[in-house]
Amino acid sequence: MIRVENLTKTFSAPGDGEVQALAGVTLWIDRGEFVAVVGPSGSGKSTLLFAMGGLATPTAGHVFLGETRVYDLDREARAALRRSDIGFVFQTFNLVPYLTCLENVALPALLAGRNRTEATAAAERVLERLGMTVRRHHRPAQLSVGERQRVGIGRALVNAPRVLLADEPTGNLDPATADQVMELLRELNRAGQTIVMVTHDLRLAEQAGRIVRLRCGAVDLACPSKATA
Repeated sequence: MIRVENLTKTFSAPGDGEVQALAGVTLWIDRGEFVAVVGPSGSGKSTLLFAMGGLATPTAGHVFLGETRVYDLDREARAALRRSDIGFVFQTFNLVPYLTCLENVALPALLAGRNRTEATAAAERVLERLGMTVRRHHRPAQLSVGERQRVGIGRALVNAPRVLLADEPTGNLDPATADQVMELLRELNRAGQTIVMVTHDLRLAEQAGRIVRLRCGAVDLACPSKATA
C-alpha cells in the first residue's frame, strides 16, 4: 500500500543551519495494516506521516502509494491524489467552525468534484457509521472534544481513502475519550481500512497491529516492531 525508500528530509533552521528530520527511512505498510509510529519528541514522526501523505517533499528518497511515486507528481496531481486516496486526521481536528458536522464531512467530497447531493449522501453514510447522525446539524462548538474528533475522522473517510493517516488523533483527549477514539480506529481497521497513526502514547500504540519506533529521524531497529495487543 505505502512504500517509503531511503527517505531523508532536512529543514533550514535560523541560527542552526540545517536540521535533519528524517535520515534514510525505509518502511513498508501493507494493505489493511494498522501501524503506530512512536518515538521521542523531535524523532521525525509527524514529518514521516506528512511525507507519506504528499505534504512534505523529501530532500531525498521516494514515497510510493501503490505503484504511484508520489513526488514525481506535480502539486495539482498530488492534491488530487490526497483528495481521492488519502484521509488525514489531525490532533487539533481542523474543523471549519461555521459549518455543521454534515457540512464539514461533506466538504472533501465537494472538493473532489462530487455534486452537493452526492457529497451530502456520502457524509450522511459516514456519520451514521460513526454514530453521529443525531449531531449532524450541530457546529463544532456544540460538540464534545470526542465528538469533534469523530467528525474529523468522518471527514477523512468520506472519499473512501486507500489509507488513513492520523497525527496524534488522541492528543487533545482525556484517557476515556482517547480509548473510545482508539476503539473506533480499530473497528475501521477490522473492516479493512489501512491506518498509519503517530502517537506518543505507548498504551494506545500497543493496540495497533505493528509498532514502528523512530529515533533521531531513523527507524530504531534495536526495538521490537510487533505490538503486544
